[in-house]
Amino acid sequence: MDSTTSTQLRRGVIGPCILALLAIQPRYGLELVRELDAAGQLLSSQGTVYPLLNRLSEAGLVSSNWQLQDGERPRRYYEITTSGRAELEQFSEDWARFSTSVDDLLRPQRERAGI
Repeated sequence: MDSTTSTQLRRGVIGPCILALLAIQPRYGLELVRELDAAGQLLSSQGTVYPLLNRLSEAGLVSSNWQLQDGERPRRYYEITTSGRAELEQFSEDWARFSTSVDDLLRPQRERAGI
């Protein structure tokens, strides 16, 4: 896959992936970066996460607060909001239909290629 296609795919799913992680539990920014990076193929740059967190916050999908933990420096923790959960649920439904459609169209090509 060329880098333009990968970049476009990442842009479309990184926000919902962040919401999915936050639906499990609140996290601080670097924790999100590490988990997205560990998942593979999701981050082109660590610097894209923080502006996206700001946009999600401005859209009312996440909230944040500073927490001080046992002698560590303060960290900003992000938490999914009720609106964020609704957005994630809608994306999840849309993604299931979309990815099934794409897989159905690509399956013959993969079978011909022996993939």
